[in-house]
Parts: sequence; structure tokens; C-alpha cells
Amino acid sequence: MKRTLLIGYGNPDREDDGVAWHILRALTVKMGLTAPSSYEDEFPQNALMDFAFYLQLTPEMAEEISAYEYVCFVDAHTGAIPEPVRLIGVDSDFQRSPFTHHLTPQSLMSMCETLYGKKPDAALLSVLGYRFLFTQQLSEETQALVPQAVDLIWEWFGERNVL
Repeated sequence: MKRTLLIGYGNPDREDDGVAWHILRALTVKMGLTAPSSYEDEFPQNALMDFAFYLQLTPEMAEEISAYEYVCFVDAHTGAIPEPVRLIGVDSDFQRSPFTHHLTPQSLMSMCETLYGKKPDAALLSVLGYRFLFTQQLSEETQALVPQAVDLIWEWFGERNVL
């Protein structure tokens, strides 16, 4: 079984919606790895963990996720969460959505458990997005939250002896 998967998702062409890519990139730098220069580039290979970035979560990811002991999802939020940066555990819970293209980490974990009989220890790191314009640059407000987000994931790693 593989150890850890960091899976970021969002649209990096829509300003703060792409914060997950920036966080994953900052984590590779913190780990002393060569960071990708674009979200279209692959993340470096690492014996401790795998990095993945997608525009959205899809049901097909359940198989990939089932191969890991730990999974951390990273995404932006628009203010429905009280904290600007929050890390919470993800339980297996299928959630219906009125949007056909929307899948939550909880639903994906439910699919993983139902289809593959495995449920990795999972968390969701969510970071407040302030603007969602057509640019690949983060707003100053969201950019300022990236170090806190990286520190929270780093602590989560430490609690699980990932590093």
C-alpha cells in the first residue's frame, strides 16, 4: 500500500479557485523537491508521498485513492466555512448534489470504501478564496493564507508519522 496522497483540485485559471495547486507547489518546495512551474506539469516523484492536481474530483479517483494509507484533499472555499483555513477529517458519506459535475471528498471516500473495501485516513484542507477572476495569480488575501495551509498539512503529516 502506498503511504500518502495529496490531491488538490480547483480551476487555476480562476484566481483563488486554484489555491490548491499553489499549496501543493509550496509543499514540494518545503520538502526540498523541484516544484512544477505550471499546473499542467507533473509533480516530482517522491518516496514519501504522491502529489496530484485535478480540475475536479471524479468517481474514477476512488480506485487511485484506495491504494493509499493517507489522503489529504486540498481545495478553496467561498466563505461558507467560518475559518479562512481549516483542516478537517473526511468521513465516508455519500452526498447527493444537484450538480452533475460536483463530487465531494466525503462522497469519493464513500465510493472508495464501497467499491474497494478500503477507507484511507483522510482530511480536507479548505482555504478561503476572495476573488475568482480569470487569472492564474492568487489574490493577495488568499496568497497570504498559503503558508498557514502548508503548516496545517505539515502538522497533519507529523501526527501520522508521514515524514
